[in-house]
Amino acid sequence: MALGNIVRKFHLWVGITCGLVASISGISGAMYVWQPELSAALNPELLKLKNIDSLEEAVFLKTAASLTATHSDSISKMFLPYREQQTISIEFKNGKTNYYNSENGQFLGERSASIVFFENLLKFHRTLLIPKIGKYVTGTSTIIFLLVILLSGIYIWYKTYSATLKNGFKIKWKSKKKKFNFDLHKVLGVSFFIPLLTIAFTGAYFTYNSYYKKALSVLDSKTILKQEIQNSNPTSFAAILSNSDKSYALRAIYYPNDANDNYRFRYIESRFKTQGLRKTKELTVSTNLKIISLTDYKNDATSNRVAAQFYPVHIGEIAGPFGRILVFIAGLIPITLYITGFRIYLFKKRRKKKFLVDGN
Repeated sequence: MALGNIVRKFHLWVGITCGLVASISGISGAMYVWQPELSAALNPELLKLKNIDSLEEAVFLKTAASLTATHSDSISKMFLPYREQQTISIEFKNGKTNYYNSENGQFLGERSASIVFFENLLKFHRTLLIPKIGKYVTGTSTIIFLLVILLSGIYIWYKTYSATLKNGFKIKWKSKKKKFNFDLHKVLGVSFFIPLLTIAFTGAYFTYNSYYKKALSVLDSKTILKQEIQNSNPTSFAAILSNSDKSYALRAIYYPNDANDNYRFRYIESRFKTQGLRKTKELTVSTNLKIISLTDYKNDATSNRVAAQFYPVHIGEIAGPFGRILVFIAGLIPITLYITGFRIYLFKKRRKKKFLVDGN
C-alpha cells in the first residue's frame, strides 16, 4: 500500500476515534475562554467591588490576615483578587466556599451555581469527569490529535495541492453539498493548523508536564544556581503578608492540612493583567514559620520560565483579547472537522456501494 493511502487511512480512523475526544475538549475549552467575563456578569454581588481601583495592596493583605485570624484552622485555601474576582474567596476544609469583601472582610455570600458550573466545566475539559484516568484519556487523545490527525491532514493537503497551493484555500460556496463539505474540511484544517497545533501541544502539558519539563531542561545551563532566600524566617503569619514582594501581588494562600504540612503563598506579577508573559513567585513556609523554598520567575531556570507560559498560551491570554478570540474560534474547529470528515467518509462509502451495485 502506498504511503499516501496509509496516511489517509490513519487520518480517517484516528480522526473518527480520538478526534471525538479532541472535539469535546475543543468545545468545552472554547466555552471556558469566556469564564472570567461570564462569571463576573452572573455574580456581581460575589465578585465585584465598586471601589476596587482605589484600594491599595496593603488593604487586601490586611483583610486576608483578618480573615485568617477569624476562621483559623478551618481554612483550606484563600484566593485574593485576581482577574474577574475583585473579592476574597475562602475554600474551607469541609468543601464550602464563601466570598468576602476584600476591603473590610464583610461576608458576601456562598459559591453560586454558575461558579460551580464553570469549575465543573474546567474539570470536564481536563478529565471528561472520569476519575483517576480521565486526564490521561484527554491528554493522550490530545497528543494523538497533534501527531496523527493534524500532521497527517496537512500531509494529505500538501500532497493534493502542492502544485497549486491557492486551490487548497478555496471554498466553492455554491457547489453541491458534497463538494462544499470537502472544501470546508480542507480549508478549515489548513487555516487553523498552527493555532490547533499550538493549543494541542500546550494542552498536553497539563497531563504530561514532567516529560515536558525534562525535555525543556536542555534549555538550562549545566550549573543551576539555587534560589537565594534573602529574607530571614518570618516571625508571624501576618509578617509574611506585610513583607510581600512589591514586584508581585499575593494571589493565593494554601493552608496546611496538619502540623506536618506547609503554607504555600502564590504570587502573580499583576492582579488584573490579562495579557503578556505569566510571571509568578511561590513561597513555602512550614507551620513553625521556617522558609522551606522560594521560587521566583526572575531567577528561575529557563525551563520553568517557558513552562509557566503554557497556560496563557493555551487559553490565548498571552496575546490579550485577540488571542482569546482566536482560541475560542479554534476550539470550535475540531468538531467542525470531525463532522465534515465523517461526512466525507460517508460520501465515499455510498459512492463505493453504488459502484458495486451498478457493477453487478
